[in-house]
Amino acid sequence: MSDTADGLAGHEGRSPRRAPSSDARAGFVPGSTCVDASGAAIPLPEDARRIVSLVPSVTESLFALGLGERVVGVTDWCIHPADLPPRVARVRGTKNPDCDAVFALAPDLVLANHEENREIDVRRLRERGATVWVDYPRTVHEAVLHLDGLARLGADAALRDTVLSPVHSAFERASRAAAAREPVRAFVAVWKDPWMSLSRDTYAHDLLACAGIANVFADATDRYPRVTLEEIAARDPDLVLLPDEPYRFTADDAADLARGALSATRAARAGGIHVIDGTLAFWHGPRIARALELLSDLAALAVAPR
Repeated sequence: MSDTADGLAGHEGRSPRRAPSSDARAGFVPGSTCVDASGAAIPLPEDARRIVSLVPSVTESLFALGLGERVVGVTDWCIHPADLPPRVARVRGTKNPDCDAVFALAPDLVLANHEENREIDVRRLRERGATVWVDYPRTVHEAVLHLDGLARLGADAALRDTVLSPVHSAFERASRAAAAREPVRAFVAVWKDPWMSLSRDTYAHDLLACAGIANVFADATDRYPRVTLEEIAARDPDLVLLPDEPYRFTADDAADLARGALSATRAARAGGIHVIDGTLAFWHGPRIARALELLSDLAALAVAPR
């Protein structure tokens, strides 16, 4: 997730662009015409050998699945894998890709995301003849289907299982742990100045739910609602999670909240204000397993006797 506050605020006060059903999202079948999250029918190449990824989590997923040799272009936000081969071109950011540079790479397939990337850039690439697939997983289940769809681009069956099996196992462990403990309520910060959180219509919300954590701003009408410290304190969360992206929260922010505006909350009193790896909260792909393990552990700590 590489949005800034302005990018997040752009989702407020309006419904997102039309997204298809879960079945349509699962329908990434190379060699077939499938409907993507933009509502377009996309003729997917059977054997895409030149792929441009405009989504950091997708870039990581492709390399994890052994498809890295097919990737010819990525964004500046694609920081994983850390040892990205020098041959892979950078095509600027997720919100301002260099469409000329993308087109010059002669991709068989461009992979985009409904939330990460702008509709206008997708349209510009399509108008020039590029095949652009837009996805939009909003639940862990959909994210796993998305990862499996990427594997259909040609991943070795054994490597596919190596990537997907830990995700399924982590989901089962988190579900069992959640069923065995008291519910845990959490505030997840997405931005500061203004403070922003997330509603139930987000991938991160469902990730929390899978770990047995209730999002205290699930009922917000905006996907990324602006909130005040007073509103957060009034909801008295057991956990406060400060991801280090898209806003770079630090230990200083956690200490300031614990000593200040949130000092009377259960989270502050129990040492439950944590800075976490933002890629675990917001990225799909292989990180799902680690994300569920982390959240499940934090939830267990929140209800542990003190």
